[in-house]
Amino acid sequence: MFELDLMKYSTFFNEYGELRLHRNQMMYLNLLNGDVDTNSSNSSEGFSVRLGRGGIWGFSSAAEITDAQIKKAFQATEDKYKWLSGKQNKALAPISAIKESGNWLYLPENTAWGTNRKLAYLRELDIYILKKYPELNMRSLTLISSDVEKKVLTAAGSEFHLNRPLYNLVISLTTNKSGDPTSLYDVFGGFGFIEDDLQPVETYFEKIDELYEHLMRKSEGVYPQPGMHDVVMDADLAGILSHEAIGHTTEADLVMKGSVAGDLLGEKVASEQVTLVDIAHTYEGKLCPVPVFMDDEGVLAEDVVIIKDGILQDFMHDRASAQKMNMLPKGNARAHSYFDEPLIRMRNTMIMPGNSKLEDMIAGVDDGYYLIKSSNGQADTTSEFMFGVVQGYEIKQGKLGKALKDTTISGVAFDVLKSVTAISDDYKFNTGTCGKKQNILVGMGGPAVRCRVNIGGKA
Repeated sequence: MFELDLMKYSTFFNEYGELRLHRNQMMYLNLLNGDVDTNSSNSSEGFSVRLGRGGIWGFSSAAEITDAQIKKAFQATEDKYKWLSGKQNKALAPISAIKESGNWLYLPENTAWGTNRKLAYLRELDIYILKKYPELNMRSLTLISSDVEKKVLTAAGSEFHLNRPLYNLVISLTTNKSGDPTSLYDVFGGFGFIEDDLQPVETYFEKIDELYEHLMRKSEGVYPQPGMHDVVMDADLAGILSHEAIGHTTEADLVMKGSVAGDLLGEKVASEQVTLVDIAHTYEGKLCPVPVFMDDEGVLAEDVVIIKDGILQDFMHDRASAQKMNMLPKGNARAHSYFDEPLIRMRNTMIMPGNSKLEDMIAGVDDGYYLIKSSNGQADTTSEFMFGVVQGYEIKQGKLGKALKDTTISGVAFDVLKSVTAISDDYKFNTGTCGKKQNILVGMGGPAVRCRVNIGGKA
């Protein structure tokens, strides 16, 4: 943990600014068909200084965290800021900020697992799969862990220190039963440490059996009929829709660059059943996968209710965009590494649960599809999107039918949300990596939603 006292640099600020110490640690261990395919770990740390006024910023960073380097960075940043502000012909408004401080530090309760113990865990899973399902062509088991630590001082006197541990177990199976490779995966884990929160290995045997059963059905599956269809999107698909196709359109920097959401504030953009929130850190008393208690500008994080009862009512901001648009920042300025400037980013974005049961939602579809898991997704600032779907089933007369081969869905997200007729009363979270200029971890998920969407097929 960072021990450096940052308050001694408080007099170095002339205008608004931040001093941020930042450490990223990551471990990736993959067992492929019983052999170690990847075993890597990395750690990077450093600091940055950012100074600004009215949208003009100076920024400097260095990997060596020393008193001399920090003082040097303050001077270099001030010089950059003065040079850039000198190019302006108008007075620049100061950035407003108040003092908000806190500490959110998490330490493992148990002794950290070494590589041998992690491998032994994965091998137990692998042996189970190999013995029970020897006909599989590929078994891939991956443990991933990361921990982000930040310590920040702002010109307003805000000081915070936090870290965010995260782990995932990824199980992927492949079969050539149908003559072509067919794959399916599942992901487990979330906020916490491997040594504290990873479940006993036997816990996942039933999950593996379920994954195998879905894989076999998929290998004998069919392609969907192309066109517009009634569908039930499970949490994974609903989550990526919320993040990629809605969330990005409501980030204020993209709004100011012409996002479709810019003209829709206060307008109905979805079914009245839809309330979509970017959650800061806690939902129903539990920490989300990527909790953000205070952002990298020293803003105390709050939930952003983007859509409420179908009405678009808020955007996500950093300090500068909030001031420009006369709104409040709620903790969405995040940087991936010490050498990155904070950008407006999501935290944990989801549609709020409704009051329907998943089985009733499926029963209400006469001819459509139940879409469960995505492979990837992309969207633009018009809210048009296209996502890959790697797991799903036909719905025939309210009952699940044949499994689906890999397919895609596409459309305009706001149109899809307007077509929502039911939302389930349960929810699931997962994690992903958002690639907006800087790769950064985000949480997404939510309930299942019943709606209409365009599905690709096979001619």
